[in-house]
Amino acid sequence: METWKRNLWLLWVGCFVTSASFTMVVPFLPLFLIHIGVNENLEMWSGLLFSSAFLAGAISAPFWGAMGDKYGRKPMIVRAGFVICIIYVLTAFVTSPYQLLALRIAQGLLTGFIPGSIALVGTNTPENKVGYALSMMSTATATGGIMGPLLGGVISKLLDNRVAFASAGVLVLLATLLILFWVKEEKIVAGKQRPPFFGSLKLLAQNRALMTVLLLTLLTQLSVMTIEPVLPLYIVQIGGSVKDASLLAGIVFSVVGVASLIFAPRWGRLGDKIGFRKILLVGLLVGGLGNLAQIPFHDIWGFSIVRFVYGAFFCAVFPALNALIVRTTPTEFRGQAFGLNQTANQLGGMLGPLVGGVISGVFSIHSVFWVTGLLLISTMGLAYLLDKKPSSQDSVAA
Repeated sequence: METWKRNLWLLWVGCFVTSASFTMVVPFLPLFLIHIGVNENLEMWSGLLFSSAFLAGAISAPFWGAMGDKYGRKPMIVRAGFVICIIYVLTAFVTSPYQLLALRIAQGLLTGFIPGSIALVGTNTPENKVGYALSMMSTATATGGIMGPLLGGVISKLLDNRVAFASAGVLVLLATLLILFWVKEEKIVAGKQRPPFFGSLKLLAQNRALMTVLLLTLLTQLSVMTIEPVLPLYIVQIGGSVKDASLLAGIVFSVVGVASLIFAPRWGRLGDKIGFRKILLVGLLVGGLGNLAQIPFHDIWGFSIVRFVYGAFFCAVFPALNALIVRTTPTEFRGQAFGLNQTANQLGGMLGPLVGGVISGVFSIHSVFWVTGLLLISTMGLAYLLDKKPSSQDSVAA
């Protein structure tokens, strides 16, 4: 088997396991707060826990990207895998929200498994296979996103949340060992041959199309993450049982993942035919409407059906943004472009939970659905307006 193909499949497994381990535990952080005795300002704590890791990640992403350019992306992936394992295992023993917050900040500062894997695939795959390879990596994270909440929900119900955290750490350790021994990185360009971080910003300033994609990534992630921290709490409200909340939340989170697994490849093929900008607009519009459509449903099954429809369309958004990064950047700048995109993603992930936590705390959880839906629709409008007058340099083959 060719090296790039072996790398792709091994990193696919690694990202699948890492994504599954992440969704085994992180969506349930609000419920874990209840488990360790937090009863006041629950929504605010939930937003803070989600945002802290994203803020730390946004700060550290350029540094780890530079280290990856200098020493190779495989060492950065392995480093991140061991760090995630340690943090998840330690989380199983926390007794206060402050300890949990410290571990979340450490996770943001020191990890980067999936972005590193995507960067390795993007820079060690033949040019004519890059689109296919990146699509496969998106499938890995989507599939892990399906299995994780279900597995975490079952473990939490049969045992408890602490066992779920420890189990997630063990899974990431196994995936890291797999990559350590069998992934081979062939293309490592010395850091001095690449522009420094501020040089990357200079190149970014000259590429309006890429700047547009990064802005849309930030706004999309911000919109989605306004609802994520409080969604388990809403499921408790409509499900009526705190005891079964983890399992119910796992089912609802997995519903979106199942829709993504079914429909994402179809959106990818359609994007190759009609252009990823059109796919992006459709995904953002229906994603926004889908969030608004969830408001009237106050039973778990009707809510889950609407979430499935929402997932069937919204799954087109992030793969389309990744495809646009490939289309708007030269090969030699692509690794750093994905690094900048990760920073934009982390900034959106930092701001979203803070906004959602404040809104749900001051008003109600229903208000967060309104905000998320309207933000996604506004992002779609901005994407349409910014694409009206593309420069010849930045125009994207679509």
